[in-house]
Amino acid sequence: MTEQKVAVVTGASSGIGAATARRLAAEGFDVVLTARRTERIEALAKEIGGRAHTVDVTDRAAVDAFAAEVGRVDVLVNNAGGAIGAETVEHGDPADWRAMYEVNVLGVLHMTQALLPALRATGDGTVLVLSSTAALTAYEGGGGYVAAKHAAHTIAATLRLELCGEPIRVIEIAPGMVKSEGFAITRFRGDESKAAAVYAGVAEPLTSEDIADTVAWTVTRPSHVNIDLLVVRPRAQAANHKVHRG
Repeated sequence: MTEQKVAVVTGASSGIGAATARRLAAEGFDVVLTARRTERIEALAKEIGGRAHTVDVTDRAAVDAFAAEVGRVDVLVNNAGGAIGAETVEHGDPADWRAMYEVNVLGVLHMTQALLPALRATGDGTVLVLSSTAALTAYEGGGGYVAAKHAAHTIAATLRLELCGEPIRVIEIAPGMVKSEGFAITRFRGDESKAAAVYAGVAEPLTSEDIADTVAWTVTRPSHVNIDLLVVRPRAQAANHKVHRG
């Protein structure tokens, strides 16, 4: 009997992370949910028959302790991340930039480094990085987030080169406009009107479930197939700066 594959999802307490945990569980994975919000991941783990571990990906000691405890890992979904603020580079707060770098970049580094031995041990591991179209193209007011996501994109590209020949795939998914729980609210520091304006007039922005569907597709391809980079946008968005608003 084949042993059940294990998928670790970071930032699994809401939005894309929670949707991904649900979808991978439906695909037959034993899903390990990690996030800082214990109550949320414990409730979701109970719902999907998964396991919950409270982990702050910016805390290397906590990540190492998790890695020592989790056991088998076949898939790592580096989803934890986020944006803070929309100020220009000139007026950006270095503390916001540092916070974004910590979670979007060092969080990916911490989890990937800590779990690579387990991924390698399966003989068929997958590292997936959820970046953003901001990882590929700059836009005004996005300097800190753009810089962090460019760095996450570079981690994925470099790791793929370094692991070439080993039984580990490295996948990057770069979503465009996604109306996910909390993302815009966090970015605009709780200002609901500014958050709503991001999606104003857009008939169908992507949902967290759309991205979860994409994640599930990439990680369930045959082992020899690597989806290096998949950009996914709503039909209404042709580019970061080109959005149809009806």
